Amino acid sequence: MTDHGIAQPLFRRQVVQAVSALADPALPRQVRLDPAGFEDLDYTVCVLFDEFCDTDEPFPWLGQSLRTEEEVELMAALGVAYTAVQDALGPCAPDAAHLDAPGWPAVVAAAARLAPLLAANDLAA
Repeated sequence: MTDHGIAQPLFRRQVVQAVSALADPALPRQVRLDPAGFEDLDYTVCVLFDEFCDTDEPFPWLGQSLRTEEEVELMAALGVAYTAVQDALGPCAPDAAHLDAPGWPAVVAAAARLAPLLAANDLAA
């Protein structure tokens, strides 16, 4: 796939960290639910949906915080998985409910497919 580069390297770093946090099923639950920590679920979702990417519509982020079309496709798949959990729980559900949701393993799996690709593409660049 073509590497479109990264116009926003600081955005990229936030995206890589957020995806990596979601991809790690061994990350202690208390870290994910700690609003003072980086891996706080609210912050991670904000990074991926609002600030540095848009998992619902990631294509415009190609060349900004995403390098390749494959990253865009996998980011979209992560968005679909997370949105399914969000839709099932409702917009006001606490973070703990997300982590306990039946659809949460699909979120982790989607992030686990994307995280190594992000790292590999950065290393290749």
